[in-house]
Amino acid sequence: MLNDTIVEHLFSVSDEAYAAFQRPLLPSIDADSMIGVRTPELKRYAKELLRNTDVSAFLNTLPHRYFEENQLHVFIISGEKDFEVCLRRVAEFLPYIDNWATCDQLSPRIFAKHSEKLLPYIEKWLKSKHEYTVRFAICLLMRHFLDDTFSPRYHELVAGVKRDEYYIKMMQAWYFATALAKQYDATLPILQNHRLAPWIHNKTIQKAVESFRVSDEHKCYLRTLKVAGAK
Repeated sequence: MLNDTIVEHLFSVSDEAYAAFQRPLLPSIDADSMIGVRTPELKRYAKELLRNTDVSAFLNTLPHRYFEENQLHVFIISGEKDFEVCLRRVAEFLPYIDNWATCDQLSPRIFAKHSEKLLPYIEKWLKSKHEYTVRFAICLLMRHFLDDTFSPRYHELVAGVKRDEYYIKMMQAWYFATALAKQYDATLPILQNHRLAPWIHNKTIQKAVESFRVSDEHKCYLRTLKVAGAK
């Protein structure tokens, strides 16, 4: 069976030292589910499977047992060239994402060409009960909607997410820090008017100050906006 062949290959290119390095970085998943395959090898294998194999059986078998199977899954989906097929595969897989790395590696290239079609799904996913579905939706807004297609409405969507999960709050901060680099004038009032929870507010400033894309002048001013005692 294809799934057995894939798992066998993953173990054949595993590196236990790398698995040991990764486990503390991904505390939300079972340590025994990590084989220890490096990302370049997973991406290479995904391309090979897409070229030479009908991967439907693998994509349809959910949930996967191993972290690397999930990583391979997102690299395969990210290479899908048909928007509708890709969207369906993403929607099928989102409920099974259980860590930030798999969430953030899910980056379909075809989505960049269909941003308007994507928006209704993003708005739906922002309301999901599933932590990583919400994180993914915010990540899509950050990747595809802060440049030529930017609208202040997207800031409202992200600021409107009121959740306590760490990985959602961290993505909100990442979104607004990136927005400060790309849409500074439209983003600054979010901080000046204290639209974000204190922890997200301060983390946004921290990330912006650490970014090489934000000017030194802007960084100096942003530091003055930090909220004391935020937790």
